[in-house]
Amino acid sequence: MSDSSTSGEARSAHGGDAAIANAQSDGFARRSLLRRLMDVVALPSSRGNIQDRAIAGDLLLEILLESDVSARELCARRLQEMSQAPKRLLRFLALDVPHVAQLILADNRAFDDADLCHIVAHGSTPHRVSVANRRDIGPAVASAIAESGDAVAMKALLDNQQSRLSDRSVELMVSASREAPALPPLLINREEVRPAHALAMFWWSAAPERKQILIRFSAERTLLIDMCGDIFRYASEGMDPVVRKALQVIERRQRDRTAIDRSPHASLEEALEAAAVAGMTAETTLDIAALSGVKATTAERIFQDVGGEGVAVLCKATGLKRPYLRHLWLALGRDISGADFARVSEVYETIAVAKAQTVLRYWNWSLSSAFSPESLVPGDNDEDEAAGFARELRTIDAGRVRSYGR
Repeated sequence: MSDSSTSGEARSAHGGDAAIANAQSDGFARRSLLRRLMDVVALPSSRGNIQDRAIAGDLLLEILLESDVSARELCARRLQEMSQAPKRLLRFLALDVPHVAQLILADNRAFDDADLCHIVAHGSTPHRVSVANRRDIGPAVASAIAESGDAVAMKALLDNQQSRLSDRSVELMVSASREAPALPPLLINREEVRPAHALAMFWWSAAPERKQILIRFSAERTLLIDMCGDIFRYASEGMDPVVRKALQVIERRQRDRTAIDRSPHASLEEALEAAAVAGMTAETTLDIAALSGVKATTAERIFQDVGGEGVAVLCKATGLKRPYLRHLWLALGRDISGADFARVSEVYETIAVAKAQTVLRYWNWSLSSAFSPESLVPGDNDEDEAAGFARELRTIDAGRVRSYGR
């Protein structure tokens, strides 16, 4: 081997060693600078001015953008309780990979509602869950979580007893609960939930939640009757339809006595006895609905609901005796020897007449797939609505039963 060849190899080896040494030096310098900048950022306000910490935060953020996860995790652990750290740096870490973000989001008090809403909007499910698990979540952040449509985060929010829900967030979560079975059991235990929410959610809730809804959210309307009772004296056939609709929720009497004149039967009891023998037809449904003092669409919802608890509410609200619950169940083509009828019979025995009337009338007034003020579209003419329902029923296969709560 020549001397020139040997010297070339020596230079190459020396150059490689130098590159390694430089890389090690650069890595040491970066780690050292990272730690020093974290020290500055983590200083309490009494030991350093805000401008120095802000500049240090900007420099630290620039380094973290080019660093690996371990470096960002190190920084998050150092700053997880530092509420005086620069907000931009904390927001960056809060939107990092989930295990890094969780360190910052768990307890750091630096974030205001605007920061948390930003994280909810731009993060993934783990980020939203971390936000939902924070203490003292306010209505604005609760609304952001509900608007995200993330059922997992909504469940975490409802599990957090220190969270405060806005009415809008409750409406959105009630709507989402139709496709998320884990939400109704949590929603009905929240104090922010109102009868409008619960009675709409009833239709897609499981049997235990339905029973709890009927117990907790029904009322006897005593205050409404006492405060509005004198207005019934002014009631007339040509009265304001909005007033008439509201009074139908408040008044004591459930059955429509005038419907007997239009019915082929002398009473609601007689209509049910006939239906138990002949079965339920479109005309029979219209007749029973009219005699019960409810719209045909309300009766349709009750009769086609798979759970059946609404049937018990209808029978109790209209003052029907126990045997007529059996007649209506048979008229609907259902098995009276099964567990469903036993469960529905228990609901009938449990709920008071006045409370059943409140539930039935509220359904009749504002029944919707998921309650919100925008979804209430008042009908112009109940008779036209009933006629349209009759035409619709004739097109429905007699053996079809809608899926539970749909």
